[in-house]
Amino acid sequence: QVQLGESGGGSVQPGGSLTLSCEAPKYTTRGSCMAWFRQGPGEEREAVAFIDSDGRATVADSVKGRFTASRDAVKNTLYLQMNTLQPGDTAMYYCAAASSRLVFLTRKFNLAYWGQGTQVTVSS
Repeated sequence: QVQLGESGGGSVQPGGSLTLSCEAPKYTTRGSCMAWFRQGPGEEREAVAFIDSDGRATVADSVKGRFTASRDAVKNTLYLQMNTLQPGDTAMYYCAAASSRLVFLTRKFNLAYWGQGTQVTVSS
């Protein structure tokens, strides 16, 4: 059930940058944890970043130092700034909102609101 809307994906060369945005209805983000996930072909959905309701953001070790997640509480919008992109970052990127980070950590994805995804392709 799609509730959120991602944008900003595309094709870039290695070393390039993209910024993803995710607009969310207010009822999905009130007092919640928001997250970015990605899923490559034949792979499991992988957490990229979590942003708690207080704005505290953490990113996966695989993207640390290259990706930055942020959240605009007024606009109910989530962002993912991606720099120094690598071919291994190629995937469909999804944003999500849930009542707490634990929903994502225990992979109870059916309890979260999701977007339809935006494709990121890194290739020379």
